Amino acid sequence: MMVVVSYDVATSSLGGARRLRKVAKQCVNYGQRVQNSVFECVVDPKQFEQLKHSLLSIVDLEKDSIRFYFLGSSWKNRVEHHGIKQIVDVENPIIL
Repeated sequence: MMVVVSYDVATSSLGGARRLRKVAKQCVNYGQRVQNSVFECVVDPKQFEQLKHSLLSIVDLEKDSIRFYFLGSSWKNRVEHHGIKQIVDVENPIIL
């Protein structure tokens, strides 16, 4: 299933920049960055729970926010892209 992860980490607070880097690093392990604080992750339910648990253990819910948008397995029909960033189909093999 496709899950879009969006986050806003308060970098002006103590430890904010560190939390921001950790959140981004975790998201990179599960998906691709499509905007500065937005990742598209193709995961199964177990992987999603692992991702969610790791992100919630990093953020400070008193200062930061995180959102998960579930697009399901037919996500290709629900995403429309315009602009400079190329879309990488994470479900197809990459040929170099």
